[in-house]
Amino acid sequence: MKKSLSPLNRRKFIGVAGSALAFTILPRHVVGGKDFIAPSDKITMGYIGLGTQGLREILPLLSVPELQLVAVCDPNKEAIGYRDWGKNYLRDEIRKKLNSTTWTAGGDNDIPGGLDNGKYIVDTYYKEQRSADRYNACTAYADFREMFAKEKDLDAIKIMTPDHLHGLLAIAALKRNIHVTMHKPVANRLKEGRQVVDLALQSNATTHLAAWEANTPMDGIMNWINSGAIGTLQEVHNWTNRPVWPQYTSLPTDTPPVPKNLNWDLWLGPEKERPYHPNYTNMVFRGWYDFGGGSMADMGHYSLWTVFQALQLEAPTIIEPNRSHAVDFNEKVPFRIRNDFAFPLASQVRFRYEAKGNRPAITLFWYDGGMRPAVPEVLVKQNKELPQEGMMFVGDAGIILGGFHAENAQLISGKRAGESLKTPPSDNSPDHYIPKNFIEGIKNKTQCAGSLRDTWPLTETINLYAVALRTGRTLYYDAANMKITNVPEANAYLSREYRKGWEPDHI
Repeated sequence: MKKSLSPLNRRKFIGVAGSALAFTILPRHVVGGKDFIAPSDKITMGYIGLGTQGLREILPLLSVPELQLVAVCDPNKEAIGYRDWGKNYLRDEIRKKLNSTTWTAGGDNDIPGGLDNGKYIVDTYYKEQRSADRYNACTAYADFREMFAKEKDLDAIKIMTPDHLHGLLAIAALKRNIHVTMHKPVANRLKEGRQVVDLALQSNATTHLAAWEANTPMDGIMNWINSGAIGTLQEVHNWTNRPVWPQYTSLPTDTPPVPKNLNWDLWLGPEKERPYHPNYTNMVFRGWYDFGGGSMADMGHYSLWTVFQALQLEAPTIIEPNRSHAVDFNEKVPFRIRNDFAFPLASQVRFRYEAKGNRPAITLFWYDGGMRPAVPEVLVKQNKELPQEGMMFVGDAGIILGGFHAENAQLISGKRAGESLKTPPSDNSPDHYIPKNFIEGIKNKTQCAGSLRDTWPLTETINLYAVALRTGRTLYYDAANMKITNVPEANAYLSREYRKGWEPDHI
């Protein structure tokens, strides 16, 4: 399966899979029937990150006939210490996929997760459901660097790790011209994100950010805006109910033992050393500046990407944070905690974008932690409130209100008030997690919708959101030089101090 074909390398062979040459070498319709795809013609994939969401998204990939998962990677070997949205949700999904009513995760006999679970799921499914592939067991790695060193014939990887590893993993793959699909964000440091995008632009690899698939097309909304239905667009408001995980107002002071068979050093990766604590890890990592990107990194990619493209938003010039704070007692005297280590419980961040072409200057407002915009007067008069999550486009003569992804938008005021758009239901098929256009891009050596090449404006904004919240200061940003001009100390947060051996140049 993974051996090179002679005289063609197997990876190069995939690029011509649809050609007459491919059919001459391997007449699939003769060998295995109409829908048969020969093992030598499959896209070999390494899957990195086997926490609860990693396992949840690996399940539909097993059924994609063009793919062969040949390696899995995670620094946590056993299912110990994981958290999930329900006690048995993931276990039952895995049981259904494996057609086993008795499968258990092992470990602490609670929530599935970890390297052993990932390898078992892949091997068991392929053995039972894809025996025609003459499948050999996938290889398990704790260290992604070892995986890249030993798996010489990888076509693609999928990145499902905590946020602080996304950028490095993408850089490592793109340096090797390996195709990349990844979960959001591209990186949780601005300059690292820029490296990823630059490498994607330079590489021939097909790249894809999974959040693209959840974005709502903006065609109908832009028709309203361009036809003057709300006058001149001035503001975009987007709000989420995230965080829906605990966020912390103090650093851990206790030092529980590292779980058995968790390689804490590998989990930390490029970040500075510190004692293990479960409150850094599963499910709650995104609440820490070192390991996550906050609620906007978690959800903004799903809602704002097509908004950025439609409005041609580039770099914000001013980023203004408003955030909640925490107070504690020092003996009997209250004091405000200086929190530059964890995202606030709630925030509103305002981004200002300069005019471009015929599009006027726009202000983007992001809200999380239960914060929402002021209820428009037209809704007040109807005794209505804003939904818990939503998006609003405000012009000087009208307002468009939609769901969080701008779906099912309505003109709630203005000269055409009452008009609405119906958004088709989202695609819940297995291809939602790895769309057909990514696979076709690999075969045809092309990019696809959702390419990492197109992520920079949103990546830049989301990382500046984190820096503004971390400093608590209004920031003036020079995009040409990737520099904050009015708060010099904030520039330290645009990158990270890499531990020795974890620098992008060494990956």
